[in-house]
Amino acid sequence: MHGIDISVNNIGTRLDVTLLSITGYIDTSSCQELENIINDLLNKNQIQIISDLGGVTYVSSAGWGAFMSKLKNIRDQGGDIKIVQMSQEVFEIFEMLEFDKILRNYDSIEEALNDFEIIRGIDITSAGAVTDNTKEANPLIDYNPRVENLFEGDGIQIDSMTSEYQHKNLQLPVNEKIKKIILENPMYSIKKICKRMNSEEYGKVKIGWFQMRSLLKDMSLETKEKRYRFYRSR
Repeated sequence: MHGIDISVNNIGTRLDVTLLSITGYIDTSSCQELENIINDLLNKNQIQIISDLGGVTYVSSAGWGAFMSKLKNIRDQGGDIKIVQMSQEVFEIFEMLEFDKILRNYDSIEEALNDFEIIRGIDITSAGAVTDNTKEANPLIDYNPRVENLFEGDGIQIDSMTSEYQHKNLQLPVNEKIKKIILENPMYSIKKICKRMNSEEYGKVKIGWFQMRSLLKDMSLETKEKRYRFYRSR
């Protein structure tokens, strides 16, 4: 039985990000096909890769090895591999093997693509960044998750805050916004922090649970205990 199916598409504002849409399972019997595709992309200098595992039911350690085999070469050339849409079962193995410390993972294709665009200095807020023809050919890039409806009300009352205060919040880097939210209440769950980031007060920044957890890990704030210690230190 053939355990894996992989489709390859180019997405992004410049159509230079490769999306691997994978279905099935990735183990010792099927990982070679994935490894061959990644190797071929590297040889073609297609080094911005998003691997969509939304249709994958299982990834063994050998399967993760297929992603890791060329990762150093890809990063040495300025690229990366980003993993998106893992099921809870796949994520548990991913985390158990501690690959979460090496590979970045995201809730959605849009979030991973957004990071690639920002890193390369592409203005994702520009209305002219994506042409109508590009949208038609690549519907996956018709997005703007971090600034969507930035100035549109969603029922939240902000009369109590000054425009200056709100402006300062909007201008903060993402990490500083997260810290400020933790200082509001160190016992917020990751889900609650995501919700606050997506509020008008913080510029409606959309970050998924997996990505927020990864950011908090980078900041050594991934547990409530650590967040409380940070709160007490300020």
